[in-house]
Amino acid sequence: MTEVKDSVLLRPNRPVGIAGYGAYVPIYRLPAREVARVWSGRDAELPIKEKAVAGLDEDTASMSIEAARNALARAQIDPKRIRAVWVGSESHPYAVKPTSTIVAEALDIVPLTQAADWEFACKAGTEAMQAAIAFVGSGMAPYALSIGMDTAQGRPGDALEYTAAAGGAAILIGPAEESLAVVEASVSYVTDTPDFWRRAHAHYPSHGQRFTGEPAYFHHVTNAAQIMLEELGRKPADYRYVVLHQPNVKFPQRAAKLLGFKPEQYQAGLLVGRIGNTYAGSSLVGMTAVLDEARPGDRVLVVSFGSGAGSDAFSLEVTERIEAARNRAPQTLDYIARRVEIDYATYARMRGKLLMK
Repeated sequence: MTEVKDSVLLRPNRPVGIAGYGAYVPIYRLPAREVARVWSGRDAELPIKEKAVAGLDEDTASMSIEAARNALARAQIDPKRIRAVWVGSESHPYAVKPTSTIVAEALDIVPLTQAADWEFACKAGTEAMQAAIAFVGSGMAPYALSIGMDTAQGRPGDALEYTAAAGGAAILIGPAEESLAVVEASVSYVTDTPDFWRRAHAHYPSHGQRFTGEPAYFHHVTNAAQIMLEELGRKPADYRYVVLHQPNVKFPQRAAKLLGFKPEQYQAGLLVGRIGNTYAGSSLVGMTAVLDEARPGDRVLVVSFGSGAGSDAFSLEVTERIEAARNRAPQTLDYIARRVEIDYATYARMRGKLLMK
């Protein structure tokens, strides 16, 4: 019997791409120095300037709707043609009730659509995107909407509280001939590495401190990226941009350097220092910022990371359609530039840190 070796690359049966994209970042900002003031009394050399915080009237559903409207504005299609709405998050507003149906209803996509919520820590958004690529690429749907959005939680005083932020992005997948960026291929790299978890009924996640680095983040991100490059016969210099998941400032910079990328290739998508880690939306928000400035022919490598653990990698090539579409909706840096600074007490109220029973 002849041995058949399957490619590890995930490629759809027909060419597909990003028909529309949109980000959303809340206006409120909690400075890192304010977290340090409350819990340590010092703010020397903090790598994070501030993080985005969801307002009292915002949650994963409302922010997903805003980002999705931006994606639809860029795509300029009838929402009724979208056959799937998938929302990836680790902070869905309901334990039992889908976020995706709320989003689909608000965007007038219902009733003839598939809707589901996705979970895989910080790569919930990219796994939804990967499924959308397959859904459209198989011919089952003309368009599929994938979203990564979070109002991330961090235990008071924990290191996560400096970075656990709110925001995310929506990615509309459609036919390649209508796309702003064509998806060349994707790959997933997954193992059972318990670096981060939250059990049922727990208010905040727990993490393995430094264990989250080498065996978790770096192992999965670098392997997913290297496999993508090897399978496509590419090298880092073939890409104009690289966007890696951003749990903090140091991890994506170090991973990019290990892979052979230069600062000018990853700086445009490195937003964690200004808005924090938007969890399920982290790599997707970085990707939208890159698409806001990319030019036709540019290649973009995007690699997510989800604790637990796994990475999804995507190779994209920007098309000429990007030029006309990019200004049809607010750009990612527009959301980042608008800001209202809040103190720790306001943040605690907004995020329900004070439980009064």
